[in-house]
Amino acid sequence: MFDDLATTRQRIHSGQTSAASVLEQCIAQAQTPRCAAAFVSTDFARARSAASPAAQGLPLAGLAVSIKDLFDVAGETTAAGSIVLKDAPPAARDCPAVERLRAAGAALIGRTHMVEFAFSGIGTNPHFATPPNVADTRVDRIPGGSSSGAAVSVGTGAAFIGLGSDTGGSIRIPAALNGLVGFKSTARLVPTEGALPLSITLDTVCAVTRSVADAVIAHEVLSVRKVATNTKPLSARRFAVVQTIMLDALDPSVAAAFTRSLRTLRDAGARIDEIVLTDINDVHALFVSGGFSGAESYAWHRHLLAQHAHLYDPRVAMRIRRGAAMLAYEYLDLHRARTDWIGRMSSALADFDAVLSPTVPIVAVPIADVAPAQGLDAAQDAARDAEFFRVNALLLRNTSVVNQLDGCAISIPCHEPGDTPVGLMIWHTALHDDAVLNIALQAESALRRER
Repeated sequence: MFDDLATTRQRIHSGQTSAASVLEQCIAQAQTPRCAAAFVSTDFARARSAASPAAQGLPLAGLAVSIKDLFDVAGETTAAGSIVLKDAPPAARDCPAVERLRAAGAALIGRTHMVEFAFSGIGTNPHFATPPNVADTRVDRIPGGSSSGAAVSVGTGAAFIGLGSDTGGSIRIPAALNGLVGFKSTARLVPTEGALPLSITLDTVCAVTRSVADAVIAHEVLSVRKVATNTKPLSARRFAVVQTIMLDALDPSVAAAFTRSLRTLRDAGARIDEIVLTDINDVHALFVSGGFSGAESYAWHRHLLAQHAHLYDPRVAMRIRRGAAMLAYEYLDLHRARTDWIGRMSSALADFDAVLSPTVPIVAVPIADVAPAQGLDAAQDAARDAEFFRVNALLLRNTSVVNQLDGCAISIPCHEPGDTPVGLMIWHTALHDDAVLNIALQAESALRRER
């Protein structure tokens, strides 16, 4: 188990270690076989130059941060996990998120693996080796996506923060599957400029970390705002557990971990109401013809697809092409339907401090079950694709509700030590970020005491 950023920063400030010494440990971890596939490129010299004594007084203290291959970094090509863009011109400047990380003293250790163009929650990519989940050394399991390398870089000790994006769960899914923390802020709080878009409506710039305290630090840096402290105890909190959709088809291990988490929070005095939220069913209407991601990604990719479709992951290309069928009036109607749905959901949840759900209903499946493979006959290939899309839909089911809601959410580990990781998602509507983070700090502490 690796120390989190908050603890390491304290050790640096007290003189017990230095940023340069900690960085060397991160570099060593980045070069281990377990972590190698997490990165598409590394720049250890650049990272070492950032881990200076002057950086130690900054929020990130000269410590290692990884960058998803979705973000512009000056002098580097943003390929977004593709081979289509591998020869694109390098970025002229850092995107705002990277600028803010650098200004806060981040040592950028490298660019991380991702699902091609961020269009899947599983974490596989046919163009590159898939980084295996950090929680199981016996079976190579999916890391979750699309910010797969971000999570693996944090889980293996190569980085303290993994910068990523979350359009339908791409931070929270890999965080949950790897036993880490993933915070999706309200989308508008962090600029998306300089990040290759999947959905301009839903994309959120955020990060994977090892603790909720680190999630607070990362969010404060990325949003350039201070998280307000709320000392309201768990005994004064009221939570909702939405039974509709969110608890369907849970793996037994997920159900057990979630039930145990609710019991722990109730034992700490929290009031937890199980509610039937019929309005949540209307989220399905927001995915007609591929939803926002299909239409908005097709608008961006249509010229590239016309010329280079053969270079795309077929599973990704198929989903992007679905957006071509959406007509202008349907797109506008989709926005109106979403606005109406957000209003109804916000009213239904207004009396609760937060909502509690399993982050994902299943645990990480073996990579071999869903990864594309050479040499399969047509029937085997179709079966593998069917399993891929079944698992992908399950992984995205709970998390995508929050994106459609324009909300904020955090996934924290809630499994027993030694068990396959399970995430507890704490969420609410837009601009409840500080409340969600404060509750997560309390829940994390309660669950750790229980374990």
